[in-house]
Amino acid sequence: MQKRYFNLLIIFLIVGIFSTEVQGQDSAAELQEIPIEKKLLPYNNPMLPSKLDFSDSSEPDVKKLDEFQKEILNRIAGIYRLHVNAIEAQINNDPVDAEKNITNALSSIQSLLDEFPEVQSNQRFNELYRSVMTEYREFYGIQDPVNEVEGEIFEIQEELFSENSDWMKEGYVLPENITMNKTEVPLLQNRQVNRHLMYYTMRRPEVMEKWLQRSEKYFPMMREIFKEEGAPEELIHLSMIESGLNPRARSWAAAVGMWQFIRATGSMYGLEVNFWVDERRDPEKATRAAARHLVDLYNIWGDWHLAMANYNISPRGLKRAIRAAGGVEDYWAAYDYLPRETRGYVPGFIAATMVAHNPVEFGFQKNYEGTAYDYETVEVDPLMPLDELAKAASITTEELKEYNPELLRWATPPGSKYSLKLPVGTKEEFLENYEQIDKADRSRNIAMHTVQRGETLGYIARKYGTSVRALYETNENLSNVIYPGQKLVVPLAPGSNEKLAVNRPTHQPRSSSSSSSSSRSRAKAPDNTTGVSYKVKKGDTVGHIAEWYDVRAWQIRGWNGISNYIRVGQTLTVYVPESKEDYYEQINSMTFEKKQSIEREQRSGKDVTQLYASASSSSTSSSASTYTVRRNDTLSEIATSFGVSVSQIKSLNNIQGSQIYVGQTLRIK
Repeated sequence: MQKRYFNLLIIFLIVGIFSTEVQGQDSAAELQEIPIEKKLLPYNNPMLPSKLDFSDSSEPDVKKLDEFQKEILNRIAGIYRLHVNAIEAQINNDPVDAEKNITNALSSIQSLLDEFPEVQSNQRFNELYRSVMTEYREFYGIQDPVNEVEGEIFEIQEELFSENSDWMKEGYVLPENITMNKTEVPLLQNRQVNRHLMYYTMRRPEVMEKWLQRSEKYFPMMREIFKEEGAPEELIHLSMIESGLNPRARSWAAAVGMWQFIRATGSMYGLEVNFWVDERRDPEKATRAAARHLVDLYNIWGDWHLAMANYNISPRGLKRAIRAAGGVEDYWAAYDYLPRETRGYVPGFIAATMVAHNPVEFGFQKNYEGTAYDYETVEVDPLMPLDELAKAASITTEELKEYNPELLRWATPPGSKYSLKLPVGTKEEFLENYEQIDKADRSRNIAMHTVQRGETLGYIARKYGTSVRALYETNENLSNVIYPGQKLVVPLAPGSNEKLAVNRPTHQPRSSSSSSSSSRSRAKAPDNTTGVSYKVKKGDTVGHIAEWYDVRAWQIRGWNGISNYIRVGQTLTVYVPESKEDYYEQINSMTFEKKQSIEREQRSGKDVTQLYASASSSSTSSSASTYTVRRNDTLSEIATSFGVSVSQIKSLNNIQGSQIYVGQTLRIK
């Protein structure tokens, strides 16, 4: 054994000596520099799709933007500035300013969608929307995933409006013996219509079957309303394409209800939307608004196909497609130049109408079981908990919400009494039980909130439909740092200024004629504002005018009873804060370039109302004025409307806390 170890030791010594000699020879060798061809390592930018090829170093093809595209980009850039301002305000521990910028960014996004619905297909806009919504969710402490889209219709549209045609059958032939009822809206057949017919009857027949079942409930009511409003009865089938007859449908672009109204258009036709209610979700109210809107659009275009297209796209976007097609005002001529969603809109309507008129011939039942839309109403007090009201009617809370889909919160809205809808036959029992509800169970205009772990001021404000600014005003010495167990006074969001209507848009006049501006609903002027006049000039749009006067486009339309169409020389009334009247009076006499220049300054963060106010503004603002407190007023809202600070109002009126009462007269200046 020892001999084996000795032999191994000898071998290791020999190998070591040999290696040392070789290394010595190598160290004596002359080193030579050999040129190697330079090669760039492959690099994949993680922010870009990996399949993009960057091997071609030629200059990118820069397309010249038209005026429409420039305006969209300018608006997007302005919203990004607000977004950055919101982030910087949080860095500086200023949650009030952060909230203001986040709110303004969201309002600007909604305004852009209101004016140009087709912008939702713009990639830059989609990225902007995601960025702003991320900051909004972060600020208000929204942790749970929010399903911004509600309703199966949007998944169906995504598949139906896609470019994929693998499932289409060439040479599609209509079923025999179908009856084409005489309609005011032309129901023609072409390849585009056939695509939708095949989808509804062959690829996804369960979709059409569900719509036909829902139509048994809603179509009787819709037919009556469309007849009253002078709209073609067959247009009720457009609700299938809009929402699949779902009153709670909501698109990611915030179009809501069976008729998918954006907030601005809904407001034009009298639909109330606030923290507590959304009348766009009420089947009757929304149907009446839709009928009037479609009639108005037909009066503009003189063609039902173009009127329906304009229901889905902005007037400017539709005109742009018509110009690209050669200027002929024909939907099918402009078809290839329309956004994807609008291209599928009219063919989808035609196909749905054809199937609904001939269900058996297309493979469906002639009739489906269903009860027509009906209800009983009863007046209930404001801020009544819905669960208590449901118990009084011996139904579930979910059933109560189905009869009252416009209700958004846990209770009826504050203010006036609310007309609650109930299943037929339950009214008498409800009234008996309603009297037994403990009055202590009712909510109040002000809530006491105990801070929980992880909550922020933004989270609490959003929960109660108020603002961070309002929390500061109702809680003395409130810091931006709050702690678990801390008690906060929280003012609840106000309700409608008027009593909500039962079956018509709350702010819509009863006249059934909506074809002229004289019969349109004119929105009420906000408190503490004054009207100034603006004469429309060449190149102006409602959107431009809204920007110059720091209001929303839908407000201008509402105040003047107009649509998106304005004419040169037309005089519009715009309501502005009384304290800034002198500045806004100057806008009418400014050139277009000057107004746009001021708008750019404002987007950069400057207070243009101070920079450009005339000398008379200061003398006017120095005069004393008073204000009488109304229901749901807060010091913050009063101060904002007069352009003064809350502390100034407190000082002038010897107010120690933040409590004010209805009827109280406040000195403002």
